[in-house]
Formats: sequence, C-alpha cells, structure tokens
Amino acid sequence: MLMARQYRSAERVLETDRARKILAAVIHEYIKSAEPVGSRTLSRRHGFDLSAATIRNVMADLEDMGYLSQPHTSAGRIPTCKAFRYYVDSILDVRELTRHERYRMRQNYQLSGLNMTQTLKETCRILSAASNYLGLVITPKVGDMRFKHIQFVRLGPFQVLAIFVTTTGTIQNKPLEVDEDLDQHYLDKMTRYLSTMLSGLTLVEVRNRIFEEMKKEKTAYDKLMANALKLGEQALAVTEDRELFMEGTARILDTPEFSDTQKMKKILEALEEKGFLLKLLDQSIRIPGGHIVIGTEFDQREMKECTLVTASYGSLDFPQGTIGVIGPVRMNYSRIIPLVNFTAELLTENFGETA
Repeated sequence: MLMARQYRSAERVLETDRARKILAAVIHEYIKSAEPVGSRTLSRRHGFDLSAATIRNVMADLEDMGYLSQPHTSAGRIPTCKAFRYYVDSILDVRELTRHERYRMRQNYQLSGLNMTQTLKETCRILSAASNYLGLVITPKVGDMRFKHIQFVRLGPFQVLAIFVTTTGTIQNKPLEVDEDLDQHYLDKMTRYLSTMLSGLTLVEVRNRIFEEMKKEKTAYDKLMANALKLGEQALAVTEDRELFMEGTARILDTPEFSDTQKMKKILEALEEKGFLLKLLDQSIRIPGGHIVIGTEFDQREMKECTLVTASYGSLDFPQGTIGVIGPVRMNYSRIIPLVNFTAELLTENFGETA
C-alpha cells in the first residue's frame, strides 16, 4: 500500500508544469553533453524563473521518485531509463523531418535494380549512416511474400532445380529429387502451368491452393498437371524463419557511454546473439507508430544502456517486416524516431514499386 501511495504522489508531482519542464531540461542537457546536469546549468541555460535552490529541490524530488540519479555526491544528476520512458511517452513532441532532410534521404535512397535482400541491406546501411547508430532490418516471412514466377531446370537424371521468384525480387533455389527423368521441354510446360495458376498469391496461399488442387479427383488432371502440382508442393516447402541484417555495429560504440572496454565487450557479445533482436523486431511489426525499448526494458542486462527504436514497413493492413536502430539511451529521440519512420516509408514505397 505504501508503494501505491508513493507512485500516486510521484504522478502528481510530474503533472506539475514545473517538474515536467525541469525533467525535460535535464534530459535535453544530458542528451547534448552526456555529463551530469546541475541546477546552475538549468537556471543559466533554460531561463527558469526559479532560484537554483528551488530547482535543486525539484531535482531532489525527481531523484526520490526514480527519474534522476546522482552518480557522485558533488556532481549533478542524470536521467534514468524511467525518466526517458516518461519523456518519450508524455513530454516528447516528435517532429517531422524537414523538407531538406527528406530530400537528402530520398537522394541517398536510389535502389532500383536491387533484389529484396540487397535492398534491405542497403536500407540498413543508409539508416545506420543517417542516424550514426546501429541499423537493423528483418526480412518478411517467406510465406507472406507474393509469388510471381516459378521455373524448373533439369540438373541431371532425376534431378531438378526449382527457382521461384517473389514480387519483391526474392529468389529461392531448391534442388529436388524426382521419381522419373523429366526433360527440359516437359519441365517448361510445368513451369507455365504453375506460374499462370499461382501468380499474385502469397506463398502461403500458393501452398494452400496446391493442396486444394491435389485433393481433387486425380482423374480431373492429366499427368502433366499432377506432376506439376507434386513438384510445386516440394519446391514451396520453405522455412518461415526471418533473417536479421545489421549494419554499423562500430557506430554505437563511438559514444561516451561505451568508452569503457568492459561495457563495449558485453554489448558486442549481446549483439552477437541475434535471437533476442529477431524476437523484439518480430513482435513490434504490428505495433502502430513503431516501438521503443529503453535500457532496463530489455531482457538482457548487457543492453541496459541502449535504446531500440523501430518502425514496420509494408502497408498498414499487411506489415511485412521491421527496421530500426540501436543507440545509447541518451539518444536524440526527436530526430531518431522520425528518421526511422521515414526510412520505413521509403522502403515501403520501394517494395510497392517492385510488386
């Protein structure tokens, strides 16, 4: 019960304009300097009509509530992860990129002629360079991609290579063992039959369609159609795993927070375990407006001084994947959030043009 009363008291203090402005000022100063912020700095730079002693008292209250911490007895205070979460959710006014910034991003984003994998990697690189942080992107699920074309190529006796292409340019190759030796002319007929029947469907829909067709009376099909469906079933038994691309790992370490060798080592080790990042990015796909994970909100202690900002790409009704950046908790959220969002828009437009 005591904890509940303390929490309600904290909320009342933060609802005052004075506390919110002082907290925001501390965060702004800390983002710029990476140094503890003192009351005199706030009084001098932010034009508060308050004495330094009054500002110190408010900062002490914010520290008691867990929004600020004091690393040294004589030093100023720094905002905690709780403070940054409150700032992002309740104080921050996310601005749009300027016309010039959007123009520069579009100029850099010239990706015509690249397949999906190349496009995602280049998008990741561009986002990393623009943010000066670590760029991330996960691929769409293979089963959600739209089928465009399939081709069967004879490799040798009883061996066929299945090549299928999606509307976003992804190419999957799969060698298959067949029961009879099929010549290339016969395989070309199977290619035309399946491509005509299945074009425009997602790969999940393609597999479902093939299964439905195979359930029908076998007498309804000639041998060519039956063989084509059977071969198509083998070719499209693909994995549903997503792939994670990362660019600019060194950028995240080029900040004051990670100058300590031990911290740097722990972060690098955590980033090598891509499973938790894949899970986070996968979960954030359907969160409207993107997703932000700050410091201690990570399950991994090694990431407690990092923030992940993400946005999904694809249509609102059919998001395909996620892009994002990882940087220090002390990042410029008002710049990074719209940067990630706009990059996701560019990627969505690019895939729309290739569909």
